[in-house]
Amino acid sequence: MRHDDRMNETEGKTLAQGQGMNVPGETETREEAEMSREKGQDAEEKEAAPEAPQEDAAFDRQLEEMMNGTGGKKAGKKKRGKKKFLLAAAVLAVLGIGAVKVLGGSEPSLPTAATVTPVRKEIQNRLSVSGPVSGTDSVDVVSNLHAEVLEIPVKEGDKVTKGQVLAVLDDTDLKKEVAMAKNDYDLAVSTCAEQDRDARNGYAKAVQDLKTAQDNYNRTKVLYDSGDVPLVDLETAENGLNDAKRQAASYEVKNGQAVAGDSYRLQVEKARFEYEKKQEQLADTQITSPIDGTVVRVNTKVGRFADSVEDSEPLFIIENLDVLEMEIKVSEYSIGKVAVGQEAEISADILDGETVRGQVVSISPTGEEKGGGSTERVIPTKVRIMDENTKLIAGITAKAQIVLEEKEDALTVPVAAVTERNGVSMVLAVKDGMIHEVPVQTGIEGDVELEILPGEGEELDETTQIVAAPSEGLTEGMAVTAMAQ
Repeated sequence: MRHDDRMNETEGKTLAQGQGMNVPGETETREEAEMSREKGQDAEEKEAAPEAPQEDAAFDRQLEEMMNGTGGKKAGKKKRGKKKFLLAAAVLAVLGIGAVKVLGGSEPSLPTAATVTPVRKEIQNRLSVSGPVSGTDSVDVVSNLHAEVLEIPVKEGDKVTKGQVLAVLDDTDLKKEVAMAKNDYDLAVSTCAEQDRDARNGYAKAVQDLKTAQDNYNRTKVLYDSGDVPLVDLETAENGLNDAKRQAASYEVKNGQAVAGDSYRLQVEKARFEYEKKQEQLADTQITSPIDGTVVRVNTKVGRFADSVEDSEPLFIIENLDVLEMEIKVSEYSIGKVAVGQEAEISADILDGETVRGQVVSISPTGEEKGGGSTERVIPTKVRIMDENTKLIAGITAKAQIVLEEKEDALTVPVAAVTERNGVSMVLAVKDGMIHEVPVQTGIEGDVELEILPGEGEELDETTQIVAAPSEGLTEGMAVTAMAQ
């Protein structure tokens, strides 16, 4: 070939390459280079990625076969365009499978709702109030005698009976006072007796004088009427009669017998009172227990005076600890549900988790201030401990749970399961995967559970799935996935 011909051939190849035309020999070389490069990339990706599952390996083989075609050595635009389309489709398929794996599927997920099922059981509404424990009978033993304590034959914790001696006081001075008071009383009685005697004698004489004066007047009146005596004699007789009447009337007569005046009898009563008072004080030098019980406090010592106790405390505190009581303060908002005879459950730290039975035995007719700046009023209420031989002791604080209401076989749900919408109490039931608003009436409310009664035309039972804690986002007809708690 001539030089000019070779130049033309070279320029033609250059022109063909510039216009994107296939040139025999060179097209085949570029396809092989492209396939080698793609295979190299695939090998690098396989080395970099972790070991895939078996199905991913199979997919990779199919993709490689699609990318390799039938050998990759045939030239032409049509074949190369088909390979690019298959490669793009394969890449999109891989991305689609990855997206499905990451998102968990192509279907949209439903909101989940934690559900519970109603339970039929006994439910109780309880009022929990704390208060001090004390004996059913409690007395403070005091003394107003300014006398020295000589002996204390009891100590705290001793059981005593009514009338048993708790302390002995010095009675020396009181014995003297009793003797003097008795003398005064005896003197008053003797004086009154003498006056009674004088009164009887004087009254008898006055009656006799009255009779004589009456007879004299009657006789003088007859003589005057006959003209035998002057008027002055009649007037003298009449004056004597009047004097005799006044004298007889001056005596105090009881049961037909004259007695001494009231002043003497008052003196006797006063002397008797003083004498008895001194006798009682002398008896009080033997300080005794007014009830059967236990000595819970001794606030005096031998050598002290009985009427001088520190902080105005009583000498002794006696309580009947055989039967204990709690005094609690019930709020004015709850007292309407509390009644005498209601049962209570008593708990305290000293019981180590155990409980004892109690019963409401009294409710004060009046309320009192709660204190602490509150305007609320409280009503003192007593709960008696019904169990015997418990670990409870007087002076500690315990908690009483009073059963205000109770019902057996009540349909109950957690309190949190009941919501209010548009002023109506309701629960959200899940039926056939859909939310259904069920109006209910609430009954007895326990600590964590609530009695529910379905509205008219609605049904609820132990198999109904109820949303445990309904939110505003859950509405009628919404599709949800129920998850039982």
